[in-house]
Amino acid sequence: MGMQSILEKGQIKFMSILELLLKGGWVMVPIFLLSILTLYALIERLIILNKAGKVSQKWLNNLYNQILTGDIEEAKLLCEQKHTAITSVIQAGLENLPHEPQNLEKSMELAGQTEIYRLEKNLSLLGAVAGIAPMLGFLGTVLGMIQAFMAMAHTTTAITPQLLAGGIYEAMITTAAGLVVGILADISYKYILTNVERVSYKIEQTASQLIEIVQESYKLQQTKRINEA
Repeated sequence: MGMQSILEKGQIKFMSILELLLKGGWVMVPIFLLSILTLYALIERLIILNKAGKVSQKWLNNLYNQILTGDIEEAKLLCEQKHTAITSVIQAGLENLPHEPQNLEKSMELAGQTEIYRLEKNLSLLGAVAGIAPMLGFLGTVLGMIQAFMAMAHTTTAITPQLLAGGIYEAMITTAAGLVVGILADISYKYILTNVERVSYKIEQTASQLIEIVQESYKLQQTKRINEA
């Protein structure tokens, strides 16, 4: 366990991190709650994003082959077996086949916007924590400094460097805690945003490929009908 040493009555006293944090006062409570929210949002989004873009190329090739052969119902069944953002977009497009292929692109675009909105859930929470946590830390420091100086103003004994340093370091604890939580939230926000953009690009790429495959499928079917005639 990390230890913090302070000078007290001419002796070195060791203090655990938990004991040190408790000296920050009541402001440490909301900062602690914000840290829990940050960890929850980060872990929850990582799990969702990992699942959202989890579609193998082998599965996609199998899907494309079903579409090329005109077996749209089998392609739909393949999508129903997987529950990811990409398969949801593909399934939305396939619902227009074979009767309304002209609506394929529009349906996938709307479904893609819905999936991206879902993937960005809790991003605003991380952004808010990144701004609020440091401000709470500064508030705790200001309140701590006020209390320290009020205590010194009412003391009848000589003000020693130890007394002054003790009040200041206790007040600075909340600033350090708030900055740590704020930095963690900001890093989490940017990391999640990067992953959302990655999944978004993969959705767009897959949708474009699907449109090309459907167009190729219709060309093959037309050629087949001409040859049979």
